[in-house]
Amino acid sequence: MVTGTSAARLEVPKTAGPKILALSACALGLFFILSAGLVTPSFAHTTIAVDKYDVEAGWDVEPPIVGLRNSVILSVVERGEIEGQSTGVTHVFRGVGATILFGGESKVLAFNPTDLPGHYKAPIIPTRTGTYLLQVQGDIRGTPVDIVIPVEDVEHTAALDFPPVAGGGSSSVGGSGGADAADIIAIKKAVSSLQQDVSGLRSGEGVAVPGNDSGAGGLSYNFAVMGLSMSAVAIVMGVISLTRRPAA
Repeated sequence: MVTGTSAARLEVPKTAGPKILALSACALGLFFILSAGLVTPSFAHTTIAVDKYDVEAGWDVEPPIVGLRNSVILSVVERGEIEGQSTGVTHVFRGVGATILFGGESKVLAFNPTDLPGHYKAPIIPTRTGTYLLQVQGDIRGTPVDIVIPVEDVEHTAALDFPPVAGGGSSSVGGSGGADAADIIAIKKAVSSLQQDVSGLRSGEGVAVPGNDSGAGGLSYNFAVMGLSMSAVAIVMGVISLTRRPAA
């Protein structure tokens, strides 16, 4: 029989149903697994063997998110005579160049050594979602190398967005959080219409000039400008209302 404080700690609330008990059991099991060190972080780095060297590449921060600053990590180690032993290769970029590839575009990366021998890092901001490749060419201490290493795909911001933006969008207008896709589409249409009106006004189209009204200096032109200005103010006020509207 358990009494006192221990009994209070072990007592299960009467409102706890089977679902809560099951979740509690899962959480407790996960805690013990993590405590035992049976679960380790998984990094999507790819390693390619080049003679006696292992060349590994991947992202510093995973998952890589479009538009967020990141770095490409490159490590070069020399395998030892004993299995499992390796030595980091320093000064690799004296004979090697590395280029990031996306579609038909490429960029030579500037890698800097880290505190860990044989490990290098190049800062980059991925601007598109999809597959990136790292091309490594040159020679490592006299060993020719010409390889292409795939790195983890860059993902949409939706992978990290919280709370999720309504309508599946990746960002909100001015960080509104309460604006949904329909609101944003309506604003885009209004802006597009306003741009067309401005273009027509500049070209003189759509502006009636009766009587002695002479072009851009006339009364009709002034009314047209006033109308467009009021439209612009209405759009701005709409955006402000969206940014201040609390999320549902």
